[in-house]
Amino acid sequence: MDCTAVPQTPDPAWQAATAAFARYQALALQAGVALRAAPTPPTSCCGRGCNGCVWEGFYGAVTFWIEDAEAALGQPKPCGAM
Repeated sequence: MDCTAVPQTPDPAWQAATAAFARYQALALQAGVALRAAPTPPTSCCGRGCNGCVWEGFYGAVTFWIEDAEAALGQPKPCGAM
């Protein structure tokens, strides 16, 4: 995968992230709640599969953004979540 931009192939993790952004932003708009900006995809990946790839950091930021959005919207964490 060319990691210098948004994935060009239907990457399930990327699709899940963008779907989550859209879902929580729509819920926040409907509830009148302000959310912080969603994380932006990396632009500096070299594509070599590095340990600690910028995409790993991005998906980690996505997880934290979703947790923050759920907290702001007063949604309970899924069963089994820490």
